[in-house]
Amino acid sequence: MTGPALDPREVLAVKRDGGVLGAEQIRAFIDGYVAGRVEDYFAAALLTAIYIRGMEGEELRAWTEAMLHSGRVISLDGLAQPTCDKHSTGGVGDKASLPLAPAVAACGVAVPMISGRGLGHTGGTLDKLESIPGVRTDLDEAAFRAALERDGLAFAAQTEDLVPADRKLYALRDVTGLVASTPLIASSILSKKLAEGTAGLVLDVKFGSGAFLPEVERGRALAETMLELARGMGVEARAVQTAMDRPLGRAVGHSLEVLESLDCLRGGGPADLRELVLVLGGEMLSLAGVAEDPEAGAERVARAIDDGSALERFERACRAQGWSGEAWFEAAGDPEGTERVDFLAPEAGHLAFGDLREVGLALVDLGGGRRALGDRIDPGVGLLFHARAGEAVDAGQPLCTIHHRGGRGLEQAEARLARALSVGPAFEPAPLVLARL
Repeated sequence: MTGPALDPREVLAVKRDGGVLGAEQIRAFIDGYVAGRVEDYFAAALLTAIYIRGMEGEELRAWTEAMLHSGRVISLDGLAQPTCDKHSTGGVGDKASLPLAPAVAACGVAVPMISGRGLGHTGGTLDKLESIPGVRTDLDEAAFRAALERDGLAFAAQTEDLVPADRKLYALRDVTGLVASTPLIASSILSKKLAEGTAGLVLDVKFGSGAFLPEVERGRALAETMLELARGMGVEARAVQTAMDRPLGRAVGHSLEVLESLDCLRGGGPADLRELVLVLGGEMLSLAGVAEDPEAGAERVARAIDDGSALERFERACRAQGWSGEAWFEAAGDPEGTERVDFLAPEAGHLAFGDLREVGLALVDLGGGRRALGDRIDPGVGLLFHARAGEAVDAGQPLCTIHHRGGRGLEQAEARLARALSVGPAFEPAPLVLARL
């Protein structure tokens, strides 16, 4: 793409001094950065100024539009089913997309899910899916649309020509410590989701120590910013604020989370995972117009899980994307092939999670996460919790089982768990769903 030429120093000066960037300035800067005419140091300086100064409504919309149109935009016009997608702001053990997408698809709403990989303390949907042998997520536009038409569901990665500005800017934000910015998070999420062609979007905005924006108020501000931005760009959207002050479910680690997702799709699994799937699925069906309201939508999603149609849809999608239909894991990805050690309660009391990021980073220490984008992950390692936040435990009781490979990162992971978990007085955990916006 090309745009009007502009000295990037002029753009920096506007934002540095607290001014509002115009649409032409933004477009020229974004296009120049994607094309390589604007250097990383200019982009990092502008991101820093945005992090400090923020962005106003029309300015943020212009920034998001420029990112969106920095590459190809998928059109799903003519698809027989209504479309709706979900995006989570990320967390520890957050595998909700795996059971949610097929359950919603089984209810008659196509889910064009373009997801990301894990980085830092959070896991990635693509990494979880690719722990299943043969599953490929590098779908081109034709394969993406064909999957939606055939199965009502596509799990795909961001391609090279889909929102390239976001791919470059996100990597730069990550290495410069500029991830936790409301306008930058909002524009990153919305540019990717709008590029996939969905007509509706449900946002799962996390709060708590495992979220990028832990404070409830900042999370609400992010949700409101994204809702205003999505609606201003012609996409119907809703948001739900949910807890990430403890892991979602019991499993943290790619293969373990796939197994837990399969349990959910069979009608079992942890109660909080099922609850979140029903809440988000109900919102998606209501937004897509196939359910009267979110409560009716949640009932339909529950039926799709309990009658087996959601599991069947997930298996179909995995087969279509390369799974043989036999074993869910190869030897290298099978948690049963790892070594295990229990992490024990130091005393009797009630389990509490402190800084949940430490739990996510314990997985990274074990080899199940990335410190840099190019790192390889071990899908079989992870943590399986035996107690939930607020539950009473006895001294010496296993709080979780650590799945490790030859002791790699075990000592570091145990140290992180010792900092993250504590046992003390009884308390009532925060509700899983705080608010619907």
